[in-house]
Amino acid sequence: MRYQFVDCRWELGDPARGRELYLAGHIPGASFLDVDEDLSDLSVEGAGRHPLPSAERFAESASRAGIGAGVLVVAYGQMGGAERLWWLLRHFGHNGCAVLQGGIDAWQGPLSQGEEQVEPAYFEPQPRSGDTMNADGIASRLDDNGLVFVDARVEARWRGEANPIDKIPGRIPSAVNVPFTQGSAVPAELLGVPELVVYCGSGVTSCVTLLALAQAGRPDAKLYPGSWSEWEGRGLPVESG
Repeated sequence: MRYQFVDCRWELGDPARGRELYLAGHIPGASFLDVDEDLSDLSVEGAGRHPLPSAERFAESASRAGIGAGVLVVAYGQMGGAERLWWLLRHFGHNGCAVLQGGIDAWQGPLSQGEEQVEPAYFEPQPRSGDTMNADGIASRLDDNGLVFVDARVEARWRGEANPIDKIPGRIPSAVNVPFTQGSAVPAELLGVPELVVYCGSGVTSCVTLLALAQAGRPDAKLYPGSWSEWEGRGLPVESG
């Protein structure tokens, strides 16, 4: 088995910033995958700010980044970029992915600048089923006590305070708040509920909470890919306060 570092840094509202950071300094040998261009498909309409890429689209990006059979991926980033790659790899059948906790700041070695000549690999997607829930599925189960919705946004957005990101402030009714900024801290009471669905603003930072849940023994927690950016756009029920 060989390993491949993958830089997944990005900044909300500044699409070019991730590659700028990569070119300025990255772990030697690391490839770069962009949250907007590679880990999402922005051409999909009505599915939130970061719709999931198709199997074919993701396979092309993963192959270009040097990810294939027998490759252990070590992803690093910020704002959920590395965890988004971890989730997508698992979703498409590649379980060999670790996330560097602390991101590039935790790297104690030298950095490289500029582009890398990464040897392409062949990524064969094998999509999983049952690891997501869509808006209609959630809306039909708002009164289901066996299903807990986990909102991974910061507390102020969960409460429904006005902010520059959410067009309609609020949360999915009954959703509990586990901010992605807590990292690996997961409330113990969540671990025993029958079913968990995690969402955030657009399906990226929720992957931080999904990784934490998997590490705590709940790898079955599902992602709502469209997250709040889809939910608010569809005029579905909102709770605040």
